[in-house]
Amino acid sequence: MAHKLEVLPLGGVAEIAEGTDLAAEIVRAARDTVATIGSGDVLVVAQKVVSKAEGRLRPLAGITPSQQAHELARATHKDARLVQAILDESQQVLRSAPGVLITRTHHGLVCANAGVDQSNIPAGDTLCLLPVDPDDSARRLRDTIGELLGHRPAVVISDSFGRAWRIGQADTAIGCAGLEPLDDQRGRVDAQSRELTATIVAVADEAASAASLVRGKATGEAIVLVRGLERFVTTQDGPGAAAIVRPVSEDLFG
Repeated sequence: MAHKLEVLPLGGVAEIAEGTDLAAEIVRAARDTVATIGSGDVLVVAQKVVSKAEGRLRPLAGITPSQQAHELARATHKDARLVQAILDESQQVLRSAPGVLITRTHHGLVCANAGVDQSNIPAGDTLCLLPVDPDDSARRLRDTIGELLGHRPAVVISDSFGRAWRIGQADTAIGCAGLEPLDDQRGRVDAQSRELTATIVAVADEAASAASLVRGKATGEAIVLVRGLERFVTTQDGPGAAAIVRPVSEDLFG
């Protein structure tokens, strides 16, 4: 059975500051753009606005670099204060080279700079950090949206990651609630009746990537509504995007 997917950017979201009622902003933007949010819809929310609302901003001026930060700064040609912020958000440094610092975050995410970013931040000397617990952020956002709507659509929090052996970035789910993050098809059969032994579809990641295709980095479209994934939307919040993170014991490249 073929499925249809609609991916609709929600414009008009105001600049987000710490303490902003992000759920109310999302519901207002949706009503202005698509009129309604269905219970089977998926709201893909850019990590940056979640972090801003949660106050996950850190001024460079208040950071004192360690000796390790200074050494990595020289190796990577980065500001030592930025490197220290990256180290503070990381459990392990995996790779470093000029212009590149790959770490494993405290969430278990493997990414450049531990997700620490300066783009789309009004103050040029301020860093934006990932949410402390993106799955919890998604759950709380879903609950508050549910209070406003009377039903709870799924929520995915997305961020752009580079990919091993591939050029370019793709959006990835770092948090989700109410969406099955993985569709484990092992044990089913293909069109030739062969049993599938390895196929696990990363549903939340693919929703995040689909949303990124209609979102503009410079146009403020931080929220995207995805329709057509009702079969993966659940009443319970579910395991979240943490279920997608491969255990370190299975990491052949770290």
